[in-house]
Amino acid sequence: MRRQLKWTLAIAVLLIGMIGYGCSNVTETDLNEPEEELLEAGSIIDGSYIVVMKPDEKELESKGKVYIENFRTSLMADAGIANDRVTSTYSNALYGFSANLDENQLSLLEKDDRVSYVEADKVVTLAPPCGTPNGGPCDDDPDDGDGDDGGDDGGDTEAIVPWGIDRVGGAVTYSGSAVSWVIDTGIQLDHPDLNVDSNRGFTAFSSGPDGKDAGDRNGHGTHVAGTIGGQNGILGVASGVVQVPVKVLDRRGSGSISGVIAGVDYVAANASSGDVANMSLGGGTSQALDDAVVNAANQGVLFSVAAGNSSTWAEDSSPARVEHPNVWTIAATDSNDNFASFSNYGPPTSHAAPGVDVESTWNDGGYNTISGTSMAAPHVAGILLVNNGSVNSDGQSSAAPNGDNYPIASHN
Repeated sequence: MRRQLKWTLAIAVLLIGMIGYGCSNVTETDLNEPEEELLEAGSIIDGSYIVVMKPDEKELESKGKVYIENFRTSLMADAGIANDRVTSTYSNALYGFSANLDENQLSLLEKDDRVSYVEADKVVTLAPPCGTPNGGPCDDDPDDGDGDDGGDDGGDTEAIVPWGIDRVGGAVTYSGSAVSWVIDTGIQLDHPDLNVDSNRGFTAFSSGPDGKDAGDRNGHGTHVAGTIGGQNGILGVASGVVQVPVKVLDRRGSGSISGVIAGVDYVAANASSGDVANMSLGGGTSQALDDAVVNAANQGVLFSVAAGNSSTWAEDSSPARVEHPNVWTIAATDSNDNFASFSNYGPPTSHAAPGVDVESTWNDGGYNTISGTSMAAPHVAGILLVNNGSVNSDGQSSAAPNGDNYPIASHN
């Protein structure tokens, strides 16, 4: 029997564990706090900083990770930073750490020649719903395909093929070796339509329900995963691909730039060249996050990134503004190829993909229909898997507010 949700507010994440090489110690805030009291995306987290180190390249090449750990320990000791003030360490996509610092420690680090730069940590959250003051306008086109209308309680066993999957070339049973890394709110670990590798899952949280595992207590990450690789009851682009949950946002869709970097660092440490990472998130700009994505991309990881939901320039948000041959920034269209009214645009946006009324898996074992560039990016993540790292196009969108028409992504 097919279970479905009807979510009238189309919400998408835009930003944007102690497993493997990197570590994170992000403390989950009180989850009973009312949603409206949460800090907005891009807000500075008081006293929290990201420190990017400048190690000696020759020493690093000869001594590797041991050198990085010793380098970090020495730097922290000289600045008087105790271990319990450190919230994350980075040894792959970046060399550095995040920590709670006082003014004296911050000043010492900023003056230290061993430090490349220090950046204030910021909040990453779920984007505001469309139609709210900060959420951009909604798409009200009645022809924007409502994926919740199919099926019933009569036991329909035919797999659902959402309109967006058809638009980008259809579902393909994935038989390759690449892996999908979903950097998001986690994935429902036992969803019947997803091939989840929970053993390699990562959580950036050390406390609260989201610190227990990489499971999805929000729904957004599960929705993204279904578009990438849904199978059985609902089909994704690369149907059946192995997917690893990299949880950097909690059940309210809230996190930090430092936590997102911890997730990217984990992917850089564990992914293989040709693997695909989806980042349907963002929140202001961050040089540290941009650098982490670039460095992971330099290792051969392919990134599909949501352009953003604010109907403004993609270059004003991280990691959407990253320009790299292995990073694709994706805008959203509706079922008539109209450029979505909420979608960001402009360089480095490369393609548009279905992002209005997109049906996919949800974290209750069923399905949900939501909208956003968060829904567009995973279509391209699936295409990158099916096409071994390339994205074709089929037609183009109507004009974006800046006058550009974007090629609509396809694997054909």
